[in-house]
Amino acid sequence: MGTIKTTNIEPIANNGTVTLGSSGDTITVPSGVTVNMSNATQTGVGGVNTPAFFAYLGGSGGQSVSSNAITKVTINTEVFDTDNAFDSSSNYRFTPQTAGKYFVYASIMADSGSSSNLVENYIYLKKNGSTYIFQGATDFSNNNIRQHVATNAAVVDMNGSSDYLELFGRINASSGTPLFESNTQWGQITNFGAYRIIGA
Repeated sequence: MGTIKTTNIEPIANNGTVTLGSSGDTITVPSGVTVNMSNATQTGVGGVNTPAFFAYLGGSGGQSVSSNAITKVTINTEVFDTDNAFDSSSNYRFTPQTAGKYFVYASIMADSGSSSNLVENYIYLKKNGSTYIFQGATDFSNNNIRQHVATNAAVVDMNGSSDYLELFGRINASSGTPLFESNTQWGQITNFGAYRIIGA
């Protein structure tokens, strides 16, 4: 066993490969050593929380819905979508082609159209067309308001081939035409996002 001291190791040919050890070997980095790979291209090391996306209901005027009807939210504006796994133009669904557990989050701002018309606001996360988790149920019976934001979050197992997720809401209004509020002065208020969890 010996010690090699040098300041630089390069392959013989330009853009070649340097191999450390062979199959079955263990290469140890001692405690206190810093391995700086901040400027390197890393492959096969660690992991990233992708596929991931975040999108919201854009445009003006919101999405009009029928009172008390469970309705898919037409999340149509992407902020980012690492693997083009979210359909923001037709099905409004997330279909990651990588298996794993995903942290999913969403919010819906319900607007009843006028003061004291909002009776209930509900948010649903559906997997493959069936309700996966029903959360953010708020009932204002006898104390109706106009607007409310419901939120939802869950960890969902995805098979990486056919599983998909969609966002649905239900607004119960005492009168008028309710809507899912779109991008407002408060920001991207009706939104949907997810990312793969590493190590779970």
